[in-house]
Amino acid sequence: MPFEFFSATDTGRARNNNEDSVAVDPGSSLVVLADGMGGYNAGEVASNMATSFILTELGRWLTEASSNATDADVRRAMDICVDNANRAIFNAANSNPQYAGMGTTLVVGVFREGRLLLGHVGDSRGYRLRAGEFTRITHDHSLLQEQIDAGLITEEQAAFSSNKNLVTRAVGVEDTVMLETHLHDLLPGDLVLLCSDGLSDMLDDERIGALLQTCESIETGARTLIAAANEAGGKDNIAVILVRVQGPAGAARSWWPFKR
Repeated sequence: MPFEFFSATDTGRARNNNEDSVAVDPGSSLVVLADGMGGYNAGEVASNMATSFILTELGRWLTEASSNATDADVRRAMDICVDNANRAIFNAANSNPQYAGMGTTLVVGVFREGRLLLGHVGDSRGYRLRAGEFTRITHDHSLLQEQIDAGLITEEQAAFSSNKNLVTRAVGVEDTVMLETHLHDLLPGDLVLLCSDGLSDMLDDERIGALLQTCESIETGARTLIAAANEAGGKDNIAVILVRVQGPAGAARSWWPFKR
């Protein structure tokens, strides 16, 4: 089950620097996306540390382990690599005053035959588009999500809340962090999207899914989403990774064209 990858970031219309970072290793079918936070340039440092560290360490392990590793082995390796990245960022923040308090959200995915191991920390997200059905497959670690889960506000009210961007879990902020990881099945034609909140805050899920279904390539899909987020205000940096599950030659592509 081969995979097709594309990633892109954009500064957006309101920021001068880009604190989002993406990394893709097609050889090990590994993708990493991070959205940094902190003082001047510190968020950029944290997100780049996270993506480069995990890409190098986990990518090397996946290459060496090959197909002999079980899903439990991969999940354990993901936990260890994220823990190591967390400690590296935390130590850097505590040893350099200009990096004090820096941290980053994280989404990391390992694509395997017929399945995806997807881990995340914070409010950067993962979605899956299958045969016209667009589904969020991560659950935000944020104050806003906790309020929604508790029934204090609705999803519609959350779109206008002043509590956006207040995460309850982040990489590098404390000496330990818990990576939430789930296993998802994959079928030929599936499209997986990872994104920072620079996309999901500007466009609701319905809009993102509809836009993806109008695009005939994942590169066009990524660039269409970024353009739409900027047209909606571009209030934050935007990061996107798209992965398409390829099928046998001539297999129907389930995610385009848009079915009206």
